[in-house]
Amino acid sequence: MFLKRNIRRKNGKAHSYWALVESYRENGGSRHRVVAYLGELTASQKEGWARLQKNLDGEPPADQLSMFQQSPEPEWVHVNLSGIRVEHARDFGDIWLVLLLWEKLGLRSLFDACLPQGKEAISWSTMVLILVAARFCDPSSELHIEDTWYLRTALPDLLGAPVEEINTDRLYRAMDVLLPHKDLLEQHLKERMGSLFHISFDFLLYDVTSAFFEGQAEANPKAKRGHSRDHRPDCKQVCIGLVVTTDGMPLGYEVFAGNRHDSTTLEEIVEKMEKKYGKANRIWVMDRGIASEKNLGFIRRRGGLYVVGTPKAMLRRFEKELLEKEWTQVQEGIEVRMCRGPEGDEHFVLCRSRDRREKERAIHERFVKRIREGLLKLKKQMESGHLTEKAMAERKVGKLLGQNSRAAGLFDVEVMHTPSKEKDSKKSNRPKLSISWTEKTEWKEWAALSEGAYLLRTNWEEGDPVRWWKTYIQLTHVEGAFRTQKSELKLRPIWHQLEQRVDAHILICFLAYVLWKTLEKWMSCASLGDAPRTLVEEMHRIKAVDVVLPTDTGKIIRLPCVTTPDAGQKVLLYRLGMPIPSRLQRSVVQKLAEGQICSIDFSTPLPEVSGYLPPPPPSTA
Repeated sequence: MFLKRNIRRKNGKAHSYWALVESYRENGGSRHRVVAYLGELTASQKEGWARLQKNLDGEPPADQLSMFQQSPEPEWVHVNLSGIRVEHARDFGDIWLVLLLWEKLGLRSLFDACLPQGKEAISWSTMVLILVAARFCDPSSELHIEDTWYLRTALPDLLGAPVEEINTDRLYRAMDVLLPHKDLLEQHLKERMGSLFHISFDFLLYDVTSAFFEGQAEANPKAKRGHSRDHRPDCKQVCIGLVVTTDGMPLGYEVFAGNRHDSTTLEEIVEKMEKKYGKANRIWVMDRGIASEKNLGFIRRRGGLYVVGTPKAMLRRFEKELLEKEWTQVQEGIEVRMCRGPEGDEHFVLCRSRDRREKERAIHERFVKRIREGLLKLKKQMESGHLTEKAMAERKVGKLLGQNSRAAGLFDVEVMHTPSKEKDSKKSNRPKLSISWTEKTEWKEWAALSEGAYLLRTNWEEGDPVRWWKTYIQLTHVEGAFRTQKSELKLRPIWHQLEQRVDAHILICFLAYVLWKTLEKWMSCASLGDAPRTLVEEMHRIKAVDVVLPTDTGKIIRLPCVTTPDAGQKVLLYRLGMPIPSRLQRSVVQKLAEGQICSIDFSTPLPEVSGYLPPPPPSTA
């Protein structure tokens, strides 16, 4: 026997009546027979019947409903169709993309484990995610995150982090909490990216850039004036040394004082990278500004290998080889040839580029023209008597040659006194200057021979100059990383004044760049090119909105939903294997973390995602 509930409606109100029902079999089927009508039961009566059932049948299974546990009855209301409206549009598509990348790189689980957990309302892991997401989607200041950006995103709904809890104080403290875990983060990313993309860590590309400050940064001892790559010598700066793989995936970085020379940073970087990742199979690729003789000797003593650029002056030692005709073509317009070093323990690779030759020739011609025009201007000033001091004239000549140093070696300039031809005795006593110059033929010949040529140096016994050149040319990935961080992620200018805040700001930019490169690899696997900004802007057009449904009872139903992607966005989502939820709920983030919504496979270019494949074109038969 069991209890059965019957529902009757009277005067618009539902009433529940209970009956004791017996189940029996008759004519090969199951039948029900009412034993007694119990009417409406009070809470104590329900408890008594439930206790009787437990005594007779024991504990019911976990998946079985108890006697009075009923499925919820659907509630029906009438919606005023003319009053339906959409409110509170907020950013969702680019935010959802960041969450996918964050989970795929395992950053949530890493920060949940390593960052301290206390009584804070919002975990530090969530705060770091907000900082990186803002830097990735709309890079600006922490104050901008509090006042503008966080308010117009779907993160409060997805993360359950109220708007009033996200302020500059919490964001700054999150940066301070994150900074001590920099080394652990770099090791985690190296292992994670290696497993995702099967990256080789044999070749390490290293270069240095600078980022300038707004303000005096007096509380930061690293803020110094030095060689500015941003063409802001008037501002203090810090130097950033970045190590990436040949695929451009970042491995680590260090922050140095702004007046530190590039060549003095290598030993510190090599020791830290070897401490983290070991010494075996490490081939360092560097530009000529870092590859000093001291640094190369340091790498050789540690048993390391290198492929580096050399100063332009070293080409003079290989003038004979430049005149020879035995060259190997690497690609259209680029030729290489191998030369043995004088000591025998190194190899030199001569490289010659047609495009680079045309560029350097145009630069030489422009500087030669400037010097000629400047010398003619000085000559006119001397002839008119406006320039009569030899020391002043020589200073102007030196300034002219210094401003156009790429062609200064062509000219041999001489300033001298000349006797005056004036009959007036007063004017004849006034000194007069003249200037003359000659152009060196040997400089022209060497410039024509060396334009477009550069020299590489290595102790790697590969034996193939083509591979040496291809390895060195990967340094463009480091330069591309600097451009992305400075322009797309707005690493500069730095507004923070404290040293630890500056270091934390650079770490947040580094994390955002890791997401950027991960998205770039994801797009490459999906045959979508290598322009993440275009994809981010397209995803930014997918919004989260609140659909407001007014009812006849006066109650307003508010449904947080996600806008339906258009045809072009559906193609992108299909290629990426990236589903978009239709409803905006915090539970979707938990499902995403558990892999229930999307399990991204970077090795699958065309995933089968139902509902996102665009319809086939109409038949032309």
